[in-house]
Amino acid sequence: MDDVDRSGFGAANRGGRSLEDGPPIDRIETVFAVYEARQEDGQIVYYGDPLTHPERVVRELWPIFRERGYDADLERRHGEYAIVAEPTSVGIDGIPWTNIVLFLLTVGSTLFAGSFWYQLDPIADPGVIWQAWPFTAAILGVLGVHEMGHYVMSRYHQVDASLPYFIPVPTLIGTMGAVITLKGRMPDRKALFDIGAAGPLAGLVATVVATVIGLHLPPVSVDPALLQNPDAVRIELGYPPLLELLAAGFDQPLYRNDPTTGVNPVVIGAWVGMLVTFLNLIPVGQLDGGHILRAMAGELQETIAAIVPGALFALAAYLYYVDGYSVNTVLIWVIWGFLTALLASKGPATPVRDESLGRGRFLLGTVTFGLGLLCFMPIPVVIVG
Repeated sequence: MDDVDRSGFGAANRGGRSLEDGPPIDRIETVFAVYEARQEDGQIVYYGDPLTHPERVVRELWPIFRERGYDADLERRHGEYAIVAEPTSVGIDGIPWTNIVLFLLTVGSTLFAGSFWYQLDPIADPGVIWQAWPFTAAILGVLGVHEMGHYVMSRYHQVDASLPYFIPVPTLIGTMGAVITLKGRMPDRKALFDIGAAGPLAGLVATVVATVIGLHLPPVSVDPALLQNPDAVRIELGYPPLLELLAAGFDQPLYRNDPTTGVNPVVIGAWVGMLVTFLNLIPVGQLDGGHILRAMAGELQETIAAIVPGALFALAAYLYYVDGYSVNTVLIWVIWGFLTALLASKGPATPVRDESLGRGRFLLGTVTFGLGLLCFMPIPVVIVG
């Protein structure tokens, strides 16, 4: 066991950071009486007794440890209270090979999926997939800007975050989106709000740009022979209000009732951005909407989140039983009903300093949710045999 040094910690670390890197013991003992300090698996662990409520211990000491480059939390170990301090680093360590490989795989999967939107056959002629690069640029652009919004704001608030991980999946769009991982705790509600809102807002800007560009690109013509094929399958997309407004504002058609003509696939890439924006702004758990609402409403967010799964199940039931849509069409809301129930059960991110959010951010949060509603479509995809 290491002896406590009142001016700091004098024990040396067997490789890596030493106990001396931690904050001075007298600063810790303002709220936590330390009787033992030692290193365990790269962490500095302070055993002692809280001098105030345990939640206040974390709230008071977390900024002190953060100044020294540690993320700290209060735990129970071996029946004793212990402050566990783990070194953190904000930034990229080495070459992010996993991110790079997943990105390249997603480029390939979106090129393959996009070629079908261009009425090409990548199975008969794999070389044609490169013609789908505008679709890939649009979809990866809106997803990448969304995630980089989170990443940049995480760096601004000194919260450790990974670069985006793109997810290649052989679907109609070639991907299941992109994610970043956040490590450590949120310092306050401002950081929680900023990180949560930056993604959807940045992604929406990229989505609007992609939409406007796509609306002005030539439409795609469908082979008349394909329309006469009884085994052909037609995919119809639901258009959210934001897409309708942009099309009307720029006086561009969406070819809704013309089976021989479709919008340019760049618009499909932007459509994905709108769908992703709405889904991420569902206010549950640690989705973007959950972060934003937790920062705005505090613990009331958990009450609101508990209602969301039921609302999604009700939407699926209405579309199936009343409007007569097929199970395949409404399945997306059934899946998201279960997913949001799981996310809500795990709860939202809790900031260390849980003070109220300022009026300006509260107003911006309200606007962000309003923009999310403009991206909502009750029937995202209909597959017609």
